[in-house]
Amino acid sequence: MKKNMGGLDKTIRLGVAVLLAGLYFTNTITGTFALVAVIAAAVFTLTSVLSFCPLYTLLGINSCKVK
Repeated sequence: MKKNMGGLDKTIRLGVAVLLAGLYFTNTITGTFALVAVIAAAVFTLTSVLSFCPLYTLLGINSCKVK
């Protein structure tokens, strides 16, 4: 897997993941939406840590400056 995510993308994704997790753990969101939010947070965290987004590959996007 080649890296295809830049630093700004990773920071935004991690921020959204923290926000969604916070909403879930404070019981601000519940039910099906909470489950979807937790899954999205997990995906955002994983893609940020790996610096690779499969959707970016399908769409031909590469925001990583390092070759």
